[in-house]
Amino acid sequence: MLNTAYQHPADQIVDMMNRIYGYGMTTTSGGNLSIMDSDGNLWISPASIDKGTLQRSDIICVKPDGSTVGPHKPSSEFPFHRAVYKIRPDAHAVLHAHPPMLVAFSVAATVPDTTVHALAHEIVGPVGFAPYEVPGSEALGKMVAHEFELGHDATLLENHGSCCCGTSLLEAFKRFETLDFTGRMINNAMRLGTPRKLTEAQIQNSLRDRNQYTPFTPDAPNSFELEQRRLMAAFVRRAYRQQLFISTEGAYAVRLDKDSFLVTPHAVDRMTIEAADMVLISKGRAEAGKVPSRSAWLCQAIFEAQPEINAIALSCPPSMMGYAISHVKFDPRVIPESYLLLRELPTLDYGTQFDNLPELTKTLSPRYPVVLLENDCMLSTGANPLQAFDRMEVAEYSAKATLSASLFGGLKPMNAAQTQGIIDAFHLLP
Repeated sequence: MLNTAYQHPADQIVDMMNRIYGYGMTTTSGGNLSIMDSDGNLWISPASIDKGTLQRSDIICVKPDGSTVGPHKPSSEFPFHRAVYKIRPDAHAVLHAHPPMLVAFSVAATVPDTTVHALAHEIVGPVGFAPYEVPGSEALGKMVAHEFELGHDATLLENHGSCCCGTSLLEAFKRFETLDFTGRMINNAMRLGTPRKLTEAQIQNSLRDRNQYTPFTPDAPNSFELEQRRLMAAFVRRAYRQQLFISTEGAYAVRLDKDSFLVTPHAVDRMTIEAADMVLISKGRAEAGKVPSRSAWLCQAIFEAQPEINAIALSCPPSMMGYAISHVKFDPRVIPESYLLLRELPTLDYGTQFDNLPELTKTLSPRYPVVLLENDCMLSTGANPLQAFDRMEVAEYSAKATLSASLFGGLKPMNAAQTQGIIDAFHLLP
């Protein structure tokens, strides 16, 4: 886990711009980032500098008196950065970029409704919308600042892009990335039907921390635990690179023995997670000094009910989540690999894990290794971390294929005889 609190503002801006640009969420000339430091200095990315080759020496410092330090002019959008800080003293970072999906919403003069997913709503909240003004103008600054004054932490700029603020640049990025994820999820759902929203009561129920672990200090880990920690961290970072996880979404759990398992921590950036960040759960206790994923209780229930399951990945990849929030059944009979790894991939009603946990723990099994929960997540399981990851990845790729198939005349799944042939050839559970 990278602790950005000890990283210079110039380095934070360069690292985050590299991340945004590398992720395809802005262009060479688009986007700007800023940080307000504890001395009242505003550090900001420069105007007219290639975002793909940004260096720390390019970052500009605007002093409280308005003077600048650095070789370039501040970003042309400096007026709205300054305006946001003036209106929101709690904000210490502002992020503006043009990811295609959020631009699409801004062009359509609408905003993603984050109530389709509880965690997205928690992280982003209601989204503002700033009417169009000339880029770089004081008028645009006023429009954007007004949305943040209303209490929004994220807003779209009409025919322009998006802007998020936070107490840190990482927090602003998490809002930005989660908002983009929500937009892609809604876009996929609309290709299938109508996105279903959650009520405020449902959102609060989803966000309730059901973990009831007492802290303990474990003994030094043995070599098996160390290897599982290494594998988990590697797969979480890989899931992030594959856009199966985002910085705020995605969890892994791996069984160590009948009484113990490892789980990812709560609220740690998935891109920079390390083996040491994983949380040991043993006999109703959690490793001291760490906060386990809010899904730890669910993973424990699954492990207890299904002794052949040794690894669980909980994810919200955007194509599968299109099915989850549209409440349209996903048909995995796309290609032999999909059916072989996913089988029928049941969908359970929203809240099943809260209201009828035995139904979930009985369904999710070696016979049905992947399950989709409406408006929540996909659970992928396996005998080991690789198998759980493989199934998660195949599910998202298959869902992406079926969404595209709708443009070419619709999905024509394998028939019953063909799927039976796979069952027979690979000796699958009946």
